Amino acid sequence: MSETSPGPEEVRHVADLARVGLDDEEVERFTDQFADILDYFETLEEVPEVEREADLANVMRADEMRESLSQDEALSNAPETEDGYFKGPNVS
Repeated sequence: MSETSPGPEEVRHVADLARVGLDDEEVERFTDQFADILDYFETLEEVPEVEREADLANVMRADEMRESLSQDEALSNAPETEDGYFKGPNVS
């Protein structure tokens, strides 16, 4: 495990910041999981960097100006409209 593994205090601090209540068993489990995650990051740091020229090409088509739909055409397939706008369900 990493020398900088978080302890239960750090896990509780992060949980408090996230406003998540954790019992002692969960704190212990998350402490172990955080340590594993940090170990994965340390493993990634060991991967050698590869120098490579970027041969990127823009694969997107160029924008073309063309006539758009009128408001009536845009609303023609809407199940419900109101005052020239799309009308959707109320969200509570």
